[in-house]
Amino acid sequence: MARTGVPTPPVRPTPSVSARVSARVSARVPLIALSAALALTAAGCSDDSGGGSGGSGGKKDGPVVVATTTWEGAFAKAAGAKDVTVLVPASTQHAPDYDPKPSDLAAVSEADFVLYAPFEPYAGKIKDAAGSKADLVQVDLDNDAAKVRREVARLGELFGTEGAAASWRRTFDREYARLSADLKASWPGGKSPAVVSQVFTTWSARMAGARTVGTYGPEAVTASQLADLSAKKPALVLDNAHMSTGKVLPDSGAEQVGIVNYPGEDMDLLPVYRGAAEQLKKAMKSA
Repeated sequence: MARTGVPTPPVRPTPSVSARVSARVSARVPLIALSAALALTAAGCSDDSGGGSGGSGGKKDGPVVVATTTWEGAFAKAAGAKDVTVLVPASTQHAPDYDPKPSDLAAVSEADFVLYAPFEPYAGKIKDAAGSKADLVQVDLDNDAAKVRREVARLGELFGTEGAAASWRRTFDREYARLSADLKASWPGGKSPAVVSQVFTTWSARMAGARTVGTYGPEAVTASQLADLSAKKPALVLDNAHMSTGKVLPDSGAEQVGIVNYPGEDMDLLPVYRGAAEQLKKAMKSA
């Protein structure tokens, strides 16, 4: 699956959340009586088995965000959004092939923002089919530390949650520095290891302070690439766990590490870094 990061083009100015939410509330005044009646009915017969993650349970606390996957959802959560619904289940291996359900369209119809990545072609279709007035926001899905800081700050500005976004970035900076220092202290023989990375796992090599001597993907490795990459004698191969096709350099003697890019259902980015650091540290001990 192309679970990747794609550079984000400049984002058009977006009206403030408060102005847009106020406009929506005014437009929905005639529906208040009907909504109240439906709420009373739902109180007696609703269940909690609906699709998607997050959600505010009806409370308006900042922007309503719909994210196509847990990766975009994690960026939104880091930026300070509290009402975040994810469409594609965390267990889905190939998000671009996901088939939107009617419940997805219903969620989008209530959103202020819909977050998506360029390689997810259904995002625009979801918005159009639902008749949503939400802003489609393209997210640069890349766990590179600098890009994460930039995207979280940008989303915080869009959402009107700059303070929460700044607080998260401070926490992220502390944790990232700790993990990076621990990895560098684990270098085999005290030297930065040579690594070959899948193009969307290079962020983990940077976190470890490793020397990236070659990259591959997202297409399958050709025989020519295989020979070239093996000749570089890497100690580690950092594979994309979401797109793995097996052993990348089978005869090179390199230790292969599966790097996970996507957060879990909790939409928390920090465990992604901790998990990668744990795998890298273990691999460096074996290298």
